[in-house]
Amino acid sequence: MASDQELPGTVQNILDQESLKWVFVGGKGGVGKTTCSSILSILLSRVRSSVLIISTDPAHNLSDAFQQRFTKAPTLVNGFSNLYAMEVDPSVENEELPGDGMDNLFSELANAIPGIDEAMSFAEMLKLVQTMDYSVIVFDTAPTGHTLRLLQFPSTLEKGLAKMMSLKNKFGGLLNQMTRLFGVDDEFGEDALLGRLEGMKDVIEQVNKQFKDPDLTTFVCVCIPEFLSLYETERLVQELNKFEIDSHNVIINQVLYDEEVESKLLKARMRMQQKYLDQFYMLYDDFHITKLPLLPEEVCGVEALKAFSQNFITTYRPAIKKGTIEELEARVSALKQQLTDAEAELERLRKGKQKVV
Repeated sequence: MASDQELPGTVQNILDQESLKWVFVGGKGGVGKTTCSSILSILLSRVRSSVLIISTDPAHNLSDAFQQRFTKAPTLVNGFSNLYAMEVDPSVENEELPGDGMDNLFSELANAIPGIDEAMSFAEMLKLVQTMDYSVIVFDTAPTGHTLRLLQFPSTLEKGLAKMMSLKNKFGGLLNQMTRLFGVDDEFGEDALLGRLEGMKDVIEQVNKQFKDPDLTTFVCVCIPEFLSLYETERLVQELNKFEIDSHNVIINQVLYDEEVESKLLKARMRMQQKYLDQFYMLYDDFHITKLPLLPEEVCGVEALKAFSQNFITTYRPAIKKGTIEELEARVSALKQQLTDAEAELERLRKGKQKVV
């Protein structure tokens, strides 16, 4: 595709879309999702009144990225007045379930329906988030497979409810008898259990409608220029289309540039990367593709994240290689500017008859 037809290679379109409420960041494991989602939340905090970043990956890295301890409660990020972070584990914790005898019953029922525990935990988290007044919420998601399950939660809950209703119709009041046997009050009985599922289903369906609204939700795919990552990204984009979730940004991380590569090994890696970069641009010619350089050090801490964020809003330009015409032209230009500045300073000194300090 011709370069003049390509969309800008930045995430400025996300920052400019004031209606956005939910921003998902996902991709294959180990491609830099947490760094990218952290930087996106920092950039959004500059243009929004309040931002919340949530990690739904069981192997939380937000605390490492910001070098600050986060929990399942929103915590203000050090150095900010409007950026909050929280880490949630998408699984049911028995101690949070109501009632004593209800724990075992509820766990058994949950285990009988694959994925229902995660779906209910996610619904509880969304219910909590909806009561908070954040301008935009950024999700740092788990690797692709977990993320796709997260997007399937509404249908998972629906299937779970259907299964529960079929059990109710088949066994009549058996569930109530079981709850009485366990010594559970009526408020935690069969109707309460179904009511809880119904309530969660209502919440997650309401949010699901927002997820399918391109004015409110977008999904940012993070990848690296390698075959497996390209394959995972294409799979993710296809699934997002199936779920009717908007996606028009791809971030390609850990890119090698010719001007910064000297060893034979890195040059070989760079040629391999270029092959897949070409494929990315061919597959996603209607996407905003942001390329980020491979750095010699990790991006950890607020200051490092802020410094690296510049590459998200302006196209990265590698340093000019020494010994090239471009490098000599740049040096000549810099020397001319120094000469101009020196002549101006000399002229001022002559006029003022001042000494050079």
